[in-house]
Amino acid sequence: MGQIKFSKARFMRAFNFAGNAVEFIGKMPVFKAKNEDFFKNWSPEMTYVLGFFAADGNMIKNKRGAHFIAFYSTDRDILEKIKFCLGSDHKIYIRKKNLQNKNWKKAYQIQIGSKEIFKDLLRLGFMPNKSLILKMPKIPRALAPHFLRGYFDGDGHVSASEYQKKDRKHKSKIIITGLTSGSKKFLKGLWGVLKKYAVVKGGTLFYAQGHRLCFSSNDSFGLYNFMYKDAGKLYLSRKKVIFEHYFKNLLRA
Repeated sequence: MGQIKFSKARFMRAFNFAGNAVEFIGKMPVFKAKNEDFFKNWSPEMTYVLGFFAADGNMIKNKRGAHFIAFYSTDRDILEKIKFCLGSDHKIYIRKKNLQNKNWKKAYQIQIGSKEIFKDLLRLGFMPNKSLILKMPKIPRALAPHFLRGYFDGDGHVSASEYQKKDRKHKSKIIITGLTSGSKKFLKGLWGVLKKYAVVKGGTLFYAQGHRLCFSSNDSFGLYNFMYKDAGKLYLSRKKVIFEHYFKNLLRA
């Protein structure tokens, strides 16, 4: 058998005999595992990762025609869980510090090369530079909680506090849950789904350095029950704990 020659391009893709993707860096093939079919079939894990991708994911096609998807987070733990779901052994990197951003926080990213995954995300309604134009994708009813939880873990926030009215002796506890996006259409679509499934009754959509959809205490309780039902271990712990502490303290009051 003659010697196999690879192109001089610094990066190219091929497949090994098992049909798995192999990435070539320079002249040396480097196997990087990933489930190329991950986004082809609906499942709780796929839908959660899709929700997180809607919040903090990106699609990249470079000048050489290579296709990548990337996930970003300030929580390394959640990227480890997503990496596991995707069957990936790609490295999680610390993102380069933005010296011009005074509010910069240590953040992580994982980038995966796959034309097949890229194509599947296009089919599901995603695209490169999606932030301002993303629309709510069609999600099977039974899997909607997983999509919401994924999005919330990416671009959601929850805060609990106390306040006291002038005519009351005791302080009242309140919890606010919010979702943010560069796309108003996406948040309106997601809000419509939550109302359709009777998860929330109210909510406020406004703009403040991005579009924001916020819910007060009663709707926050509905969101919590909806998001974390059958969640298993696929969630961002620090956000879930805020809900649980609030509800626990509320029962003690």
